[in-house]
Amino acid sequence: MKEATIRARAMRKAMTPPEARLWVGLKALRREGYHFRRQAPVRGYFLDFVCFSHRLIIEVDGTSHETEDQAQKDRIRDAVFAQEGFRTLRFDNAMIRYNLADAVEFVRQTLVAYPTRSPLRSDHPPHEGEGE
Repeated sequence: MKEATIRARAMRKAMTPPEARLWVGLKALRREGYHFRRQAPVRGYFLDFVCFSHRLIIEVDGTSHETEDQAQKDRIRDAVFAQEGFRTLRFDNAMIRYNLADAVEFVRQTLVAYPTRSPLRSDHPPHEGEGE
């Protein structure tokens, strides 16, 4: 088994409380046909949550993301994925703790507004392991 897969599985078992709360909300979106994966290893990064079919990444940021150094790393990471046709939504822990329903609704509205896979990569097969 690949090292990244082993690490991703360990990260899924050790999600932060805000990540775990958001995961419950995102799983509810499956009834509408939106499938998210959690702690998905992609391009050397571990994405908190990703819906590959809609090219949407969701990150839950703690206080460590408030430093300028980490904010710069996040901007670079988001730009890398933007070049691949992904959109990234970032929520801080407080938003998830106190306004989970609003966060999930914002995610749902974003999915509705951008309904399909980016044409940039439409000729490529789904990401390895998608749907597991």
